[in-house]
Amino acid sequence: MVAASFLVAVRQTCTWWFYGQQPAKGVKECRVPYSILIVDDNPIIRRTLRSCILQNLDWDVCGEAIDGREAIERVQQLEPDLVILDLSMPGMSGLDAARELKRIRPTLHLLMFTSFKTPSLEKAAVAAGCDAVIAKSDLQELFSSVRGLFAPQN
Repeated sequence: MVAASFLVAVRQTCTWWFYGQQPAKGVKECRVPYSILIVDDNPIIRRTLRSCILQNLDWDVCGEAIDGREAIERVQQLEPDLVILDLSMPGMSGLDAARELKRIRPTLHLLMFTSFKTPSLEKAAVAAGCDAVIAKSDLQELFSSVRGLFAPQN
């Protein structure tokens, strides 16, 4: 079951990725967190991702969606910085949603988060506008990719 292997990966990696993200003691910073929209038809995955993302003070979950059509509506309403998008959902697939999201917001970051990572899917997802395709079993890669997308550009 996808949700079971996902939860095992969460237990193994959920806290490592935000280590070192806190400002130094006595330093006061005023930052607006980067906003992330989670799109997955599985409520366990949405809830778990939300919990892990919110451990990083620089990130905020601005909303959730259960399919591609709802993702498009939420992006227009909430204007997130990043969408973490499942591939296989009822109604509109993640690939179709990615194409439409990039059409309406070309600068939006998209990460395809899927149980079905293959070289052909990676090629199709990048062509649809995704920054990367991440296996649901590899949360370290997911959070590394999020950090990389939000890292200051030199």
